[in-house]
Amino acid sequence: MKLSVVVTVYNEEDNVIPLCQKEYEALEGIDYELILVDDGSTDKTVENAKSIANERTKVLIFNKNYGQSTAMSAGIAEASGEYIVTMDGDLQNDPADIPKMMEKLETSGMDVVAGVRANRKDGFVLRKFPSKIANWIIRNTTDVRLTDYGCSLRIYKSDIAKNLGLYGELHRFIPVLAKLQGAKMTEVDVNHHARIHGESKYGINRTFKVMADLILMIFFQKYFRRPMHLFGGLGIITFALGFMIDLYLVIYKFVTGADIWGRPLLLLGSIMILAGIQFITVGIIAELMMRTYFESQNKTVYRLKETYIGQAR
Repeated sequence: MKLSVVVTVYNEEDNVIPLCQKEYEALEGIDYELILVDDGSTDKTVENAKSIANERTKVLIFNKNYGQSTAMSAGIAEASGEYIVTMDGDLQNDPADIPKMMEKLETSGMDVVAGVRANRKDGFVLRKFPSKIANWIIRNTTDVRLTDYGCSLRIYKSDIAKNLGLYGELHRFIPVLAKLQGAKMTEVDVNHHARIHGESKYGINRTFKVMADLILMIFFQKYFRRPMHLFGGLGIITFALGFMIDLYLVIYKFVTGADIWGRPLLLLGSIMILAGIQFITVGIIAELMMRTYFESQNKTVYRLKETYIGQAR
């Protein structure tokens, strides 16, 4: 199989049929498979997907909504192509861009080709402006210099895609995860269309999730193989400050004879000694434990209710 196209869909009943039609037209002449991952839709998305599916189409149907990262991970795990494409199912990404992206991947010697929505058809206040800020922050904190982190249309060599380690909502940071594997990346301009049917699944509240995941990505980039450089340094600084505060109070007590018990400064020093770094490490340790739990036992974080393979027409 030359190409696997993974499309995540959630409540896209009006988009899934024209999406598949565009995929079939754009990929004609290519040895491909189309993998639709339904992330627990509650409308007629699955029914419509089955009605249009041909012999090259698989529909993976989740029993409930798990999130885009999990849906994308399931599709990538099912893919058998030499190259793997990921894209959204809302018809804002254009399947007609896939052939040129595949050609770029084959001729450039790169491992990943990322799409850039050069003429983005979204609202400025709620979509474009926050996206520009997020892109600038991610570029400058991770040093992975891509223009458009929010564009889901990308093509990967299979070994890169299958080792991304997608958990939680890390699909926004796929370029960073790919870079951690040493992947070489380039970009091409792609089409972007305004959403016609359905409602956007993204809101301004995702900003907080992005920032939380960004902290995790920075840790993976800089300290994953040497965590003591981070935690040891912070621990020493925190402990030293707390120790100096408490030492000052002990000396003050012996010199003046004053009662220091119950003073806020004493409590601050004790807290800095005992708990300065704990809140940070709990979150990261939990993330590492989760990864170890799933990867060491080849477990998945999703459960498929059904896999449907279309019939020849």
